[in-house]
Amino acid sequence: MCVESDGCEIEGCSSSDEVRTLSGSMSPALKSNPDLHPCRPGHKFRAALLKCRSPAAAAGILSFGNVLNYMDRYTVVGVLLDIQRHYNVTDSGMGLLQTVFICSFMVAAPIFGYLGDRFNRKVILSCGIFFWSTVTLCSSFIGKEYYWLFVLSRGLVGIGESSYSSISPTIIGDLFTSNSRTMMLSVFYLAIPLGSGLGYILGSSAKEAAGDWHWSLRVSPLLGITAGTLILIFVPEPKRGSADQMGGRIKARTSWLCDMKALARNRSYVFSSLASSAVSFATGAFGIWIPVYLARAQVVQKTAEPCTKEICSSTDSLIFGAITCVTGLLGVVIGAATTRLCRQKTERADPLVCAVSMLGSAIFICLIFVVAKKSIVGAYVCIFIGETLLFLNWAITADILMFVVIPTRRATAVAFQSFTSHLLGDAGSPYLIGLISDALQQSYATSALWQFLSLGYALMLCPFIIVLGGMFFLATALFFLDDREKAEKTLSQLALPPSTVKVTTN
Repeated sequence: MCVESDGCEIEGCSSSDEVRTLSGSMSPALKSNPDLHPCRPGHKFRAALLKCRSPAAAAGILSFGNVLNYMDRYTVVGVLLDIQRHYNVTDSGMGLLQTVFICSFMVAAPIFGYLGDRFNRKVILSCGIFFWSTVTLCSSFIGKEYYWLFVLSRGLVGIGESSYSSISPTIIGDLFTSNSRTMMLSVFYLAIPLGSGLGYILGSSAKEAAGDWHWSLRVSPLLGITAGTLILIFVPEPKRGSADQMGGRIKARTSWLCDMKALARNRSYVFSSLASSAVSFATGAFGIWIPVYLARAQVVQKTAEPCTKEICSSTDSLIFGAITCVTGLLGVVIGAATTRLCRQKTERADPLVCAVSMLGSAIFICLIFVVAKKSIVGAYVCIFIGETLLFLNWAITADILMFVVIPTRRATAVAFQSFTSHLLGDAGSPYLIGLISDALQQSYATSALWQFLSLGYALMLCPFIIVLGGMFFLATALFFLDDREKAEKTLSQLALPPSTVKVTTN
């Protein structure tokens, strides 16, 4: 028996470097043989395949899969008015559609986090992609009298997508380190706004081209199956901790209960997870309701007519999707560059950049609801600046986790951060905003103006939540250096031979 520095009992302290997989055990990676010998059949193909399995190629494929993950999630949002008209449901009913998706997503996340720390990660990723692709395709054939079944299908899609979001960042974390890891995670998390924006665009474009919103759900599944196949073939399964100056020399693994206790004591992890919840609350509510809010604003300004046709206008979804793509790119690039620059001034740069961007974003998001009644262009400008500042922290938050959590529990940490951020964030925010909007509409005589104002009043909750998230990032900055040092110390002890690991107390 051995014990690590935070008092945890280590399971299976041995020198074996085998990686357990879902089907058994897998031998260590093949080492190059200095002896020359003739190529046997299939060796050239295998050598060419191994060349393609570079860390950069793996990161690119995983980022592509993440784009599809979020694109599928927001394709439904791009045709939300059509779905609402087709199934004849209220605002709260439409908010429930996203809430069920997020609830199933967050409940499945800890399970996949446990599996991701112990079994072959790319097999789990591929199975998850194949599953949600199949369910999404089948959901496009559900009749209008079975709205409950459509809602259930979105819940099943959430389970499949949860496997990807929980595990894939940890593979990148084991392929790169330091500034390279920050850059690759920035590319990976660029998929969140990029995929979301493309989801709006795909949903609207497919609907317009086919004349039927159901076709918007039949494109992303084909791309998803392609991504799952690429992951199986080209993405390697790196040893956990191989990029953290350990060279794959981690000889021990801690129990799941021990991992959870250590994460609960990690103050930087806890506060950054709460800050992520605030971001998820705002983005979840905005992603569902901002296109609807802007469509109602144009009806109030008499520049558009209320939707009474079978196919509703998709202009606002297309514009909002394009803005989300651009602001996502700008936010991630600016966030990575700003963090790298600020690290030269202070070692607490990561959480401080996140805090400042969150507080700045809240100001411009408040202005959306001030100017939308008079100027749609002004509202789009405020959305552009507010989203850019909000998206600054996506990759930085993931990098904070990589700094303060050891490699053997990162998948669990990512999964529970995802669980927390969805539980306190976008699991309830779309439904809550719709519920408040419905309650306000019932208080007064229904009119186009009051439908617009009631939804705006409900969305005003978001800037206050964003400010709270900024406060949590400031709290993260207070403990960041101490927690990073503890993680480095624990990692070095896990790499030692069992006989040299000593018991220490916190």
